[in-house]
Amino acid sequence: MKILGIEHIAIAVKSLENGSRFWKDIMGLEFKKQEEVPNQGVITDIYEIKNSKIELIKEKAPDSPISKFLEKNGPGLHHICFEIEDIEEAIKELNLKSIKTIGSSFSIGAEGYKIIFIHPSSTGGVLVELAQKI
Repeated sequence: MKILGIEHIAIAVKSLENGSRFWKDIMGLEFKKQEEVPNQGVITDIYEIKNSKIELIKEKAPDSPISKFLEKNGPGLHHICFEIEDIEEAIKELNLKSIKTIGSSFSIGAEGYKIIFIHPSSTGGVLVELAQKI
């Protein structure tokens, strides 16, 4: 698979307002937008960094994966996302190499990207997201 760069780093927060204080007020990152991602059960605040982004993610529904993550781990680093050239080819390659993904095909994530997550059991403990810009 061809990795084009780090698309974003996602941080799980209990409150977008409280989470934004550090990234916007202290680090001086530019707020790009807020987006609801219904199929992931989250609301995300997106902050621009040169050639990448920070995404603060908050649960929208109490049974969402982020809700479960926050309950188990508390706020903090949730995943790293790599922008890739071709997600369908990447999925085929992951399957051939017996890499465990969350789901068997891509879904649509924030900003309309085609996404799939690689399970932490296949990555040494880090949740990895792959994203293809449409």
